[in-house]
Amino acid sequence: MDLIPDDNDTLLVTARDFPELTTFGEDRKDALEKALGALVAVISARIEDREDVPQPSPAKGRPTVALPTLIASKVALYRAMGEAGLTQTALAERLGCDPRQVRRLLDPLNASRQDHIDNALKALGKRLVISVSDAA
Repeated sequence: MDLIPDDNDTLLVTARDFPELTTFGEDRKDALEKALGALVAVISARIEDREDVPQPSPAKGRPTVALPTLIASKVALYRAMGEAGLTQTALAERLGCDPRQVRRLLDPLNASRQDHIDNALKALGKRLVISVSDAA
């Protein structure tokens, strides 16, 4: 994320990986909290529009935000589907479910169960790997 002092004592937030992301905050903490909300909204829109959701660029000293685990899992599933060239309908057929269930599974704003995401990844020959790192 890039935090740029604005002319009205706020911080403008932009993201190199998502040019459409723009928000602001009263201070650094507020700006990063709003950046996370904006990032989730942008990712949600990209998934709905079947557009690319890129891997994050190296921070190189810039502040970052971390997606909640469930949303990161959904993004991982979406990317895996793209790599496999699978549509939501094709994944639903593999899972033996209605395509609407896959649509909800990919929706960052829907509270899906993690085991359902794990099962969908398994149907793609993938598994989710989680790691822990020091907080920034």
